Amino acid sequence: MLTSPPNPGSRSPRPSSNSDTRGARLPGLSAHPVVSGEPGGRWAARAKAQVALLGPGLAVTAAAVVCATLANRLVPAATPAVLAVAAGAAMASVAGVDDRLRPGLAFVSRRVLRVAIALLGLQIAVPQVLALGWQSLAVVAVATGLTFAVTPPIGRRLGLSPGTSLLIATGVAICGAAAIAAMRESTDLPDDDEAAASALGVVVLYGTAAIAFIPLLASAIGLSPAQLAVWTGAAVHEVAQVAAIGAASGVLAAAVTVKLGRVILLAPLVALTTYRRRRMTAQAQHGKRPEPAAPPQHQKRPEPAAAPPQDGKRPEPAAAEPQDRKRPPVVPLFVVAFLAMVAVRSTGLVPGAVTAALPGTTNVLMAAALFGLGTGIDVRKLVRGGRAALLGGIATAIIAATSLAGVALLV
Repeated sequence: MLTSPPNPGSRSPRPSSNSDTRGARLPGLSAHPVVSGEPGGRWAARAKAQVALLGPGLAVTAAAVVCATLANRLVPAATPAVLAVAAGAAMASVAGVDDRLRPGLAFVSRRVLRVAIALLGLQIAVPQVLALGWQSLAVVAVATGLTFAVTPPIGRRLGLSPGTSLLIATGVAICGAAAIAAMRESTDLPDDDEAAASALGVVVLYGTAAIAFIPLLASAIGLSPAQLAVWTGAAVHEVAQVAAIGAASGVLAAAVTVKLGRVILLAPLVALTTYRRRRMTAQAQHGKRPEPAAPPQHQKRPEPAAAPPQDGKRPEPAAAEPQDRKRPPVVPLFVVAFLAMVAVRSTGLVPGAVTAALPGTTNVLMAAALFGLGTGIDVRKLVRGGRAALLGGIATAIIAATSLAGVALLV
């Protein structure tokens, strides 16, 4: 029996108990049926798909971080970040990286890395850095700026790519792996993975060597504890490596504070480099397509007529030029978040329990991110890349010698 359509102004009758139950209300649920097309169903399906996609890589990363943390307790000189990079590189070189792991590894090497860098800012209180005095700050600024400026030209002289030279300069001059990852995220390098692998290898090699040699050299030349603290913070690559030297030498707090003063320079140097590379790219693109001079009117030939469309459709417009694409900001959002966290910590409103837990949390996140980056390292290429190791040694010598001279003169 057919029924007439309901009157738009009338209310629809409630379904009876023996009517079609596909849209009927179930006990304890809304009157609206829950179908996969509703927001809740879509979100649940999307979350399940993300877990299936990222889960294998995240599980392997979690296992690697646990192993790196346990190994660090047995060998304190080997930081979790260094061990995680080594584990990732070993896995990629020995067993290879399964395609099922790649989405999760990409997630930790980018998203988790950005969170770790932002949280690093919560460890830096500007008043504590300023309390070091202008002498220590001058040593940090000159040593960092000089190393960052002269390392890329030396790399070009050695025949290294601009990307490799830039990332080695960044890692040695600022704060090791975190700075390398931040610069890599902010700039469009043509040899992204290979450059990052070379720079990470250099930081691991010379930073680990510094843990043994810096205290020995300081003792041999007779540095005071205050001078050792400034030299360690101004010359050693990783925060964790500085902490290892400071803890062994009794200058932990001062050395780490000097080092965090160096870490603050990450944001302006990343922004400056991004801006300069963007200008150079724009100038290069402009130089490739110079505008021809207009010929005199009596020599100008008529423009050839466009070919008629074969299928009656209007021809598609030319593809947009590269400069028309949406470009990333000069200062990436995670660097802005880093500066915001520095400002928050500097207010003194962060609870002590939070500041006490931050180094451990940041180290775990950084180890996870660096494990993901480590899986992109080809150890065989790294061993053959002697010029990258040479550049890293030169850059390390520059920052160590410059900061030591500054310490001897000012501190």
